Amino acid sequence: MTHTVLIITDDADTAAERVAAELAGRGVPVVTLDTADFPAHVSMTAHIETGRRGWSGVVGTVRGELDLAGVGAIYTRRPTQFRMDERMSSPERAFAYGEARYGFGGVLAALRQSGCLWVNDPMAAMRAEYKPIQLVTAARVGLSVPKTIITNDPQQAHAWAKELGKPFVYKAVGGIWHADEGQVRVIYTKPLDDPDELLDPALARTAQLFQEWVDKAYEVRALVIGAQVLAVRIDSASEQGTIDWRSDYDSLTYERVDLPDEISDRLVELHERLNLVYGAADLICDPQGRYHFLETNQSGEWGWLNQKAGLPVPEALADVLQLGPAWAR
Repeated sequence: MTHTVLIITDDADTAAERVAAELAGRGVPVVTLDTADFPAHVSMTAHIETGRRGWSGVVGTVRGELDLAGVGAIYTRRPTQFRMDERMSSPERAFAYGEARYGFGGVLAALRQSGCLWVNDPMAAMRAEYKPIQLVTAARVGLSVPKTIITNDPQQAHAWAKELGKPFVYKAVGGIWHADEGQVRVIYTKPLDDPDELLDPALARTAQLFQEWVDKAYEVRALVIGAQVLAVRIDSASEQGTIDWRSDYDSLTYERVDLPDEISDRLVELHERLNLVYGAADLICDPQGRYHFLETNQSGEWGWLNQKAGLPVPEALADVLQLGPAWAR
């Protein structure tokens, strides 16, 4: 019997709609769920007892009922925060939110133990958010990784940059998006060429990541979906976009490319070791044609690349989700 695919995202996610349409066209049942609707508009009743291999029960949504035992794959695209009843006090809402996370979220996460395929598994996704884990895993599978230091010691950072003897960059360890007193700040890659700048005592206030500058012929975003790699060459017409293409989307041009088999195979192995079914990996191709791994984003956006470069991402994701438990084995 065909299993059901659950897609967790918000109602405005047009990319997820394309995946759902592709699955529906293949006759695969699909339910889309916005977690922000729990508990006001989504209900859940789940059961477990001795002798049962997994949770059974029903999730009631505005689009109908979801049989938990029939879920064979979960694609988490844009999981949103639960919305708690505003009539509760602040401590009550905090408690209720935690119960929703560990209760509702916990039951869905536990479906993996019954063979359900997660894209991506929440625990693996959380672990993969740590850039040091990504970099060491990439190095171990044979990908080229720029020389990198993480430190809060200004003297050690200065000594590293002096020994490097070439331009380098600063990057935020935890990603580019950061909350700042009610606003969202974006911290893009910052180029540096003077080691003395690293003697600033403020560097000691937290962990800092510095990485050697790698000359670019162009950059690549490679979408790793199961054993398939879909890659796009990204060129920028501006100086800022060349430093960090995410800072100037208007300057970018895109072209679908095929990576060398050796690089594709290592990217697939990287994601297998990270227990990720999907990842959006960023690479630099230097003027000599060598590829250098920067990072992978387990929830990296692909919608605009699907449009700009004609990537068959919905089809590739549907291939994996349709297999569900069979792929997980």
